[in-house]
Amino acid sequence: MAVSDSDSGTHEFDPFEAFDRSYGAGLVRDPYQAFAELRNGAPVHEGSLVDLTGLASELPPETEATAARGPQYTAFSHAAVERVFREASTFSSKTEQNEGMELVMGHTILNMDEPEHRAYRGLVQQAFSKAAMSRWESELVRPVIDRHIDAFAERGSADLVRELTFSFPVHVIAALLGIPQEDLRTFHRLAVQLLLIISDIERGLTASVSLGEYFTEIVHQRRAEAANDVISVLAHAELDGQRLTDDEIVAFLRLLLPAGAETTYRSSSNLLFGLLSDRRQWEAIEQDRGLIPQAIEEGLRWEPPLTITGRTCVKDTVLEGVDIPAGASITACMGAANHDETRWEDPERFDIFRPAKSHLAFAYGPHMCLGLHLARMETTCLFQALFERLPDLRLDPDADDVHITGLVFRAPASLPVLFST
Repeated sequence: MAVSDSDSGTHEFDPFEAFDRSYGAGLVRDPYQAFAELRNGAPVHEGSLVDLTGLASELPPETEATAARGPQYTAFSHAAVERVFREASTFSSKTEQNEGMELVMGHTILNMDEPEHRAYRGLVQQAFSKAAMSRWESELVRPVIDRHIDAFAERGSADLVRELTFSFPVHVIAALLGIPQEDLRTFHRLAVQLLLIISDIERGLTASVSLGEYFTEIVHQRRAEAANDVISVLAHAELDGQRLTDDEIVAFLRLLLPAGAETTYRSSSNLLFGLLSDRRQWEAIEQDRGLIPQAIEEGLRWEPPLTITGRTCVKDTVLEGVDIPAGASITACMGAANHDETRWEDPERFDIFRPAKSHLAFAYGPHMCLGLHLARMETTCLFQALFERLPDLRLDPDADDVHITGLVFRAPASLPVLFST
């Protein structure tokens, strides 16, 4: 069954550009000064992130449409954000925003509390075993990255975002799911269009229906005859006598495409920018590839791909001295928490050699990111390939103002580089 994309013929609408702009790309260059001022004033503030940072006038109207109704609070310190993540019985994942996303995703792990969350997670994480991860690394991820590099390796120049980091993670996810190569481009567009439900309901719902029909047929095929892919594992997963329904699998697959591809593309791009902007650190890894894991963690701390996520306070509580009423919405600002100067010295500085301390880029507690091991493995493969295949890789000195941008989702728009052939 072929998946349809109503926009694929005209290309007049770019869902990637629309999504980025709705969350501040090209409009917000550096939110961290505002985060620091707020965090130093108080660990928790009443109000939305957009209002508190004073960035409302710089963002498009649809960004405000994502704000929750009723009392709103934002947590900025590491201690406050960590507690919000840790105490899931007080700070629920069932938020207005996540309920809105169910219109297009279906009921996903993002909008589950215990005990439903634990049972569902136990089933879906069977698809991400250590054995599977080891096999994917050599048989799938590295070949995908190499094919991307093959396209420009002899040229001596490239835009690493447009030609590599933006594309390779969705190719990996699609391969894990067993999606045919010819459907990749359309799937990437539809996956992002799902997220445009905040500004274009019709487009988001249309994308949801297209993906739902496509995935449902594949799930039925895999239940009848398993293949060597993630959908097969999900179709046959069992835990304590419980199995995933078709709707639960399809909802997870709708979430996996944008979540798995978007975050890895952004985190790997941000790390590349940080390292290529500091030759000393780049060359240190070039000499010792064993530094790659700590570089990945520092990149995630310094510039996480997603700066915030939401929770709902389900009972009256006090968070870092601030009274939070039941029913209030809580924005956990991981971007601010990861720059907390009470935890990291000179936190605005990118430094792969700083003492190791856990960050909150993947959240914390019961809802810690399910795909964190896959994301780390993909990024490790990416850097191993870059060091092996692109000697003397460096930012193009003639490139115009290369930088990371965005308020909620952050990444550089481009990374023009030169290298030896």
